[in-house]
Amino acid sequence: MSTGNCISSFFRVVRLVIAASLAMLYVTATPAAEQESGPIRVGITVSLTGDYAAPGEDVLGGAQMWASDVNGRGALLGRKVEIVYYDDKSDAATSARLYERLINQDKVDLLLGPYSSELTLAASTIAEKHNFPMVATGAADGHIWARGYKNIFGIDAPAREYMKLLVDSAAGAGLKRVALIYADSAFPRNVAEGVRDLAAGNNMEIVFDRKYSQGTTDFSAMLRQMKAGKPDLIVGGTYLDDSIAIVRAAKQARLSPKAMVFTVGPSLKEFGDALGPDADGVLGVVSWIRSAHLPMARDFSYRYKQKHGYNPGAHVAYGYGGGQVLEAAVRLAGTLDRDAVRQQLVNMKFRSLLGHYDVDETGKQMGKSIFVLQWQNGYRLLVLPKLMRESPIQYPFKPWSER
Repeated sequence: MSTGNCISSFFRVVRLVIAASLAMLYVTATPAAEQESGPIRVGITVSLTGDYAAPGEDVLGGAQMWASDVNGRGALLGRKVEIVYYDDKSDAATSARLYERLINQDKVDLLLGPYSSELTLAASTIAEKHNFPMVATGAADGHIWARGYKNIFGIDAPAREYMKLLVDSAAGAGLKRVALIYADSAFPRNVAEGVRDLAAGNNMEIVFDRKYSQGTTDFSAMLRQMKAGKPDLIVGGTYLDDSIAIVRAAKQARLSPKAMVFTVGPSLKEFGDALGPDADGVLGVVSWIRSAHLPMARDFSYRYKQKHGYNPGAHVAYGYGGGQVLEAAVRLAGTLDRDAVRQQLVNMKFRSLLGHYDVDETGKQMGKSIFVLQWQNGYRLLVLPKLMRESPIQYPFKPWSER
């Protein structure tokens, strides 16, 4: 055999040995490599059915858009992000059971909380049991952070403060008599507690104070009783369907206060879809609105509308902002280790799409502002605070008899 042939044979053997060695390395190393390079799995339960379906779908859409944006610009710790979700059917016990599944069976790396304070109270108990940090996406009831838990972190303003901007404005406009109506669940009850304190502080009289069970659809008798108190201001601790039903009952009773304001419902496009022109003049308190000069709000709103055909509401921002807070904590920690991520969630100061993230030692949000919108000519417009407003707030509410 010539020298050239010997050299050629030698290198052929070397290539075969190297290929075989790499193949062996692949076989032995693949399981660990796949585990390290697989997606970071973020677990959440969302209300796709039941009372909270409309805001629940929005929260999911926001979380998925955040994950898509992270993946589009690269990765998180060198890995893609995947949202793992289940329908909790707007039920607290179901949500708690599904978080057990996300932690124990799906082995998710990070947790976002469900929509609503009621469900978050249950879900955060599971997170605490497993010492697993959770970022709440749509919860504001102060009782969540009064239990001594170390693993639940809020991004929304406390519920007791939701109505402060609006009640102060109404008092300044001369409104004195307040009717308070609210659903018998965690968040609306906490809103009602705050309204009572705010009314007292502004020398306003509460002339009607009534709670109702969730799922109530007929408010006719309640609104007739409310009318007898001659309120200037109706304040509702509500969700979507009940806020719509209360407005309809007010129209039926020909109850025309100088202002009416609700939580949740007016922030959703479905509120205007259901009420049409009857939505005009109704006020809503929200944690996010695209005109509030919050970080990347206009760009976010534009991209969301391009995909979905309508502007996002506050609940989409909950999902997206919750993801951003988790992302910031992980990047600062440089790891998915739960203790390290928890420490960042306790200590970090951050501005997400939703606004300032700044929690106290319990995990309760202290840096978030609330905004007031009003339906005017079929649009949701920012009216408070005055420095940011798109349009002046319209007092008084136009009487039903003049519509």
